[in-house]
Amino acid sequence: MLIVGNGRMITRDASCVLLENGAVAMDGNTIKMVGVTDEVKKAYPDAEFIDAHGGIIMPAFINAHEHIYSAFARGLSVNGYHPQGFLDILDGMWWNIDRHLTLEQTKLSAYATYIDSIKNGVTTVFDHHASFGHITGSLNAIEEAAKDLGIRTCLCYEISDRDGMDKSRESVMENVNFIKHAKQDDSDMLAAMMGMHASFTISDETMALCQELKPDGVGYHIHVAEGIYDLHQCLKEHSKRIVDRLYDWDILGPKTLLGHCIYINEHEMDLIKETDTMVVHNPESNMGNACGCPPTMELVHKGILTGLGTDGYTHDMMESWKVANILHKHHLCDPNAAWGEVPQMLFEGNAKIANRYFKKELGVLKEGTAADVIVIDYDPLTPMNEGNINSHLLFGVNGAMVQTTICNGKVLMKDREVLVCDEAKVMADCRQAAKELAEDINS
Repeated sequence: MLIVGNGRMITRDASCVLLENGAVAMDGNTIKMVGVTDEVKKAYPDAEFIDAHGGIIMPAFINAHEHIYSAFARGLSVNGYHPQGFLDILDGMWWNIDRHLTLEQTKLSAYATYIDSIKNGVTTVFDHHASFGHITGSLNAIEEAAKDLGIRTCLCYEISDRDGMDKSRESVMENVNFIKHAKQDDSDMLAAMMGMHASFTISDETMALCQELKPDGVGYHIHVAEGIYDLHQCLKEHSKRIVDRLYDWDILGPKTLLGHCIYINEHEMDLIKETDTMVVHNPESNMGNACGCPPTMELVHKGILTGLGTDGYTHDMMESWKVANILHKHHLCDPNAAWGEVPQMLFEGNAKIANRYFKKELGVLKEGTAADVIVIDYDPLTPMNEGNINSHLLFGVNGAMVQTTICNGKVLMKDREVLVCDEAKVMADCRQAAKELAEDINS
């Protein structure tokens, strides 16, 4: 038994949102009791106790769209790289990196990303992977890091024709084989999807192959209308808009996750809604790539299940929330925009997205739910109550303030010390791998 207590507890449970001196008791991977610290300690007197020291106790974060393969891009300078638009960014930076990644570098990229996720209080990660230099076995390499570190993850490989049809077919099979593998895992810590890059790099031939081979019970994870070229190419080559094309190939549905959705219209939103398809918003990426601002507020208002991701730009979900908050205010010229919608995406949408792939309920502290808990070092300057919790988090908290991270009942980090690996050794290996990758790209 493990108890985390003596803190302001934000449960995300509507029946009891805030406990001023709260505690949560966990037995294995399940929460057994939520209540006042003294009562919880009395109920389980022999349990190990982690003292929050008056900080915030809350459910761990979920990241609905990551790119592990981008981990070694930080500070990377590519010879001759002067992008004039999004396609130049893709080909000059991201596709360049993924073509050079070895399996070992992919695994170390996963260690780097998952460790940073743990340090930012993220315990569930939906990753969208690409490594066209070494496709087969790449998802198993990522899985190895996730299992070693004790983090929950849903993986897929980015199918694309951009490097030829042989590699496209290989990427399809990497998904198919890993999905079958993940289905045999009964830990509720590993899941898989059918990954796709984007409509503009996937031919009808590849669409047909995916439709033929995709195992039952999973959906697709695909970038949709991230750049305007994706839409223009779809109209030119297929005489239809992107979401219509996905609908015609039976890609939409409750297990499918659409990334970005910047250049979609009202009709496409209605199709997404009618098919109960999920969408994930990545504000920093959209701004950093100068792709535009998606109609995310409209998606939320329509009742489309919408979550929040980072697209590899950060592993701090608080940072993604902060940027989304100001992006939509600025874009809509409305100071009231995004106050409720973005935290809804982060705390409700991401949990619902995750629970379409993982069995145990995530994102809430109550009896019977997953034992995914974080402690944040935050002592509010102003009064904190049920009505202003999100304002306190938005303006007072960032990921680096997470002190303790627990996933599936296991303490992954305590007092900012990562307990599940030798962090210094792993990061030294990552630095060496990043150096070798940069040299290979620029050779």
